[in-house]
Amino acid sequence: MTPGAATGPGDIALAADPRARTSVGVPLQQWMQACQQRFERQAEQQLPAADAEPQRLHRAMRYAVLDGGKRVRPLLAYAAGELAGADARALDAVALAVEYVHAYSLVHDDMPCMDNDVLRRGKPTVHVAFDEATAMLAGDALQAEAFNVLAQAPLGTDLRLELIAELARAAGTAGMCGGQALDLAALGQSLEPAQLERMHRMKTGALLRAAVLMGAQAGGLGGAPLVALERYAAAVGLAFQIVDDILDVESSSAELGKTAGKDLAQNKPTYVSVLGLAEAKLRAQQLRASAGQALLDTGLPAERQARLQQLADLIIVRRH
Repeated sequence: MTPGAATGPGDIALAADPRARTSVGVPLQQWMQACQQRFERQAEQQLPAADAEPQRLHRAMRYAVLDGGKRVRPLLAYAAGELAGADARALDAVALAVEYVHAYSLVHDDMPCMDNDVLRRGKPTVHVAFDEATAMLAGDALQAEAFNVLAQAPLGTDLRLELIAELARAAGTAGMCGGQALDLAALGQSLEPAQLERMHRMKTGALLRAAVLMGAQAGGLGGAPLVALERYAAAVGLAFQIVDDILDVESSSAELGKTAGKDLAQNKPTYVSVLGLAEAKLRAQQLRASAGQALLDTGLPAERQARLQQLADLIIVRRH
């Protein structure tokens, strides 16, 4: 299932050779819509068909991924890849892989043995729409499919292995899974700010960071620019979680597409509960500034940095 290179009118800056065409001058919302539509087409084509056996499992996988979510991780991957001049087909593979891992994590997080939630992306969670066993298997299969997609990406062998290793680090015990374990252990506990930051850099930030780095690596970016871009990704990844904590307090379930107020109800330590609402908002803005400075430190032309800066701004000032 190698991601294809099909393009259409909406595929702004994602032509077969992005080095010859960037999205400079295209409004952010128009660019985002083009990327989201491209991702949706790729996922629709590459996920196992709903009528292929085992049908229930495949339907659950497609339900978990398709037609929902803002695609923040794919957008970051596409933007970083555009900055690095990556081939569009390689970016499709990166976008699919990081979103499959993200989707699998949501499926498992929502199950009764974890957060026991019934609403995700504005619709019933996978274990509610199907059943717990199918949800568990759907998450397992999506994780495997993420690495399958990367293994077949149209890149050299060494680079494919580098991307696979990057995603494995982000998803494993040093990243998302380890962060989730710390999160579960922290229920009802009082955490110091440094402990909370470590947990969220792992649980949420690691995969967002990987989306940026993998998109850039797919275009061959390395050295000092990649080191600076890693600082950008780390700042945005942590800011994303801080804003999520803020929105859990300030927004409704309808706005969020998931259950609002869940963190408080479960007595979870969050940036709002540990720092207070005003201090959490200030910390998010500090990270926004850090992300902007890191982009400047890449030394790359300003027009190539612009899309990543716009995404950082959008992530940190979003309402829901």
